[in-house]
Amino acid sequence: MEPGDAARPGSGRATGAPPPRLLLLPLLPLLLGWGLRVAAAAAAAASASSSGAAAEDSSAMEELATEKEAEESHRQDSVSLLTFILLLTLTILTIWLFKHRRVRFLHETGLAMIYGLIVGVILRYGTPATSGRDKSLSCTQEDRAFSTLLVNVSGKFFEYTLKGEISPGKINSVEQNDMLRKVTFDPEVFFNILLPPIIFHAGYSLKKRHFFRNLGSILAYAFLGTAVSCFIIGNLMYGVVKLMKIMGQLSDKFYYTDCLFFGAIISATDPVTVLAIFNELHADVDLYALLFGESVLNDAVAIVLSSSIVAYQPAGLNTHAFDAAAFFKSVGIFLGIFSGSFTMGAVTGVVTALVTKFTKLHCFPLLETALFFLMSWSTFLLAEACGFTGVVAVLFCGITQAHYTYNNLSVESRSRTKQLFEVLHFLAENFIFSYMGLALFTFQKHVFSPIFIIGAFVAIFLGRAAHIYPLSFFLNLGRRHKIGWNFQHMMMFSGLRGAMAFALAIRDTASYARQMMFTTTLLIVFFTVWIIGGGTTPMLSWLNIRVGVDPDQDPPPNNDSFQVLQGDGPDSARGNRTKQESAWIFRLWYSFDHNYLKPILTHSGPPLTTTLPAWCGLLARCLTSPQVYDNQEPLREEDSDFILTEGDLTLTYGDSTVTANGSSSSHTASTSLEGSRRMKSSSEEVLERDLGMGDQKVSSRGTRLVFPLEDNA
Repeated sequence: MEPGDAARPGSGRATGAPPPRLLLLPLLPLLLGWGLRVAAAAAAAASASSSGAAAEDSSAMEELATEKEAEESHRQDSVSLLTFILLLTLTILTIWLFKHRRVRFLHETGLAMIYGLIVGVILRYGTPATSGRDKSLSCTQEDRAFSTLLVNVSGKFFEYTLKGEISPGKINSVEQNDMLRKVTFDPEVFFNILLPPIIFHAGYSLKKRHFFRNLGSILAYAFLGTAVSCFIIGNLMYGVVKLMKIMGQLSDKFYYTDCLFFGAIISATDPVTVLAIFNELHADVDLYALLFGESVLNDAVAIVLSSSIVAYQPAGLNTHAFDAAAFFKSVGIFLGIFSGSFTMGAVTGVVTALVTKFTKLHCFPLLETALFFLMSWSTFLLAEACGFTGVVAVLFCGITQAHYTYNNLSVESRSRTKQLFEVLHFLAENFIFSYMGLALFTFQKHVFSPIFIIGAFVAIFLGRAAHIYPLSFFLNLGRRHKIGWNFQHMMMFSGLRGAMAFALAIRDTASYARQMMFTTTLLIVFFTVWIIGGGTTPMLSWLNIRVGVDPDQDPPPNNDSFQVLQGDGPDSARGNRTKQESAWIFRLWYSFDHNYLKPILTHSGPPLTTTLPAWCGLLARCLTSPQVYDNQEPLREEDSDFILTEGDLTLTYGDSTVTANGSSSSHTASTSLEGSRRMKSSSEEVLERDLGMGDQKVSSRGTRLVFPLEDNA
């Protein structure tokens, strides 16, 4: 429109007003910003959605990988256990073949070790590495290692447990084969699962008659002999360590207390091979009792002695120097641990005996056997939990169970418990020896030192000789039945090392010294089981040790050593000079046990109404088993071989005297009583009581205990 033009009629818009399009121009930036924000929000939402989906996919992949790792770990666990089961199966089949062919140069434990070595070689060199290289994390601000560690990995926490220290020189040679890691067991498995049935079986199957006949000698060899051997080996090995230090063969610290600890663990003898051959050939029962008793008790002494050495902590900066106060403290710890463990094992056995006596569990043999098994095994764990030694506790629990509880069990439970612990002992022992063979190639912390190994062999030989021959000399001064030179040589030869030494050595392999001890102990066990165990039969022949003797019977009497008194005969005049083979203190114990403990804890023995004072009548009637009163047969305990032979028990009924082996002689009751009064002493007359049985009047029913002449304490 030109300036001079007039407005059109009806236009409705004033002259000079801006058009509507121009009014929207200021809003364009606002609209553009809002659009951009909406687009950005949509893009962010789309991005978040895609990233969330990716995160979910990543999390699902991680969970799937974790499940696969768990499945693979489970499979490897199954394979490792299957490996040991196949080893035991192969060992059993080979044992049958050896027994069938009467092969004695290699024992079953030696076979288990050989098969373990073969499998160890296959696992070590025949299986590839299956895990990647682990990354090392530095924790320089911490001054100690933690048993459990939580690691934050991208917001997720993972728990790691401590396995042990690795020396800086071996940080790059950490085992990367998962299978080898799986077959390396926690040392606590040996102590809490495998050792209890082995030790319990040793006590439960103890031949009490021969054991207590030589009790004094066995205690001397087990306690004094183990202590002497420990200190001799420890001092000799300390000299070897000093020599290694001079020659530059020692790469880390090795203290005197470490040498004593090695002397303690390597002093634990385990002549399982020799004893198995003795049992198969029926070797001399006294030699068998001496070796078996020493090996049973010195295992307990060795483990308590090693614990006392570990507890040795002198005051001051030098914690490995000699300190009199710390020494006597260690001695006190030794006595306290041993006595406490002994008491705990005996008390558990007594409690089990009381439970089986005053309940009717014998009506349910399965429940009875299960309770017996659990009470026996819990003794080990209870002692360990209380700070004592489970080996000592379960050993004396086994002896107590065999002496008391066994008499209360039903016939089925007696058979079941014997067979159960025999099978568990066999499997556990062969499992340990199989693992020894595996450990030579699968253990990751071996320290081989030729000087230390050779010195250890020399030291254990000298330590064994230093306590067998001197102690035998002093023991023979008080024994009528001497320990001959052939017995001494055989005991010297039979000082094998086995499961206990291995278990003590593998329990702690954190330090350089302990790793060297473990490797050396393993080689010593191999040598003694294979070489010495294989030479047992030729050694028996060379030393002229008699075989073919029933271990449940005494040797033929020499010079009328064994006599059974049956009334007034020519043997009666010699009865005054009969005495027990065991020590006088044990004669007192046996009289107390026969008159009081057996009647309280079992269904056998004389009624307490005849042994306790009259004012204890109510208590005596409550504690005496009704089976004692109902028993009309001559007293014959299932475990009467506690110290007597079967012929050593003479029972008098009215006008006849009946011995435990069934022989009888006729004489009047008055003559029997007169002879009984004439021969009675504190150790020979342990039971007299009067019983009325219907119309037949029996004036006396007594047990006359007659013991051999020889003093074999």
